[in-house]
Amino acid sequence: MKTVRIIVTGRVQGVGFRYFTVRCANDLGLCGWVRNLPDGSVETAIQGQGEKIEEMIGLLRQGPGSANVSGLEIEEIESKSEELSGFAMRF
Repeated sequence: MKTVRIIVTGRVQGVGFRYFTVRCANDLGLCGWVRNLPDGSVETAIQGQGEKIEEMIGLLRQGPGSANVSGLEIEEIESKSEELSGFAMRF
C-alpha cells in the first residue's frame, strides 16, 4: 500500500478536473481525496497499489479534455496508520 500527494498545475479549475479525478480513482479502486487550492491548482492524496497509482498519475497528466495540465508535483507520504476509504471531493 502506497500513499502519494499530488499537486496538479495548469488550467485545472473550472474544467471538471475534480470530478474526473474521482471517476478515474474509483475506476482504478483507489482511495483518497481531491480539492481545489486557492492558487488555482488541484491537490489530491491517493492511496492504493503502486501500479494503480502509476496508472492514475498518467491519467492526471492528461486530465479531462477541457483541462490543460502544465505539471505534477508528486510526493510519497507516510500514511502512518491512516487508511483512506473511498475517494471523496473536499471543499
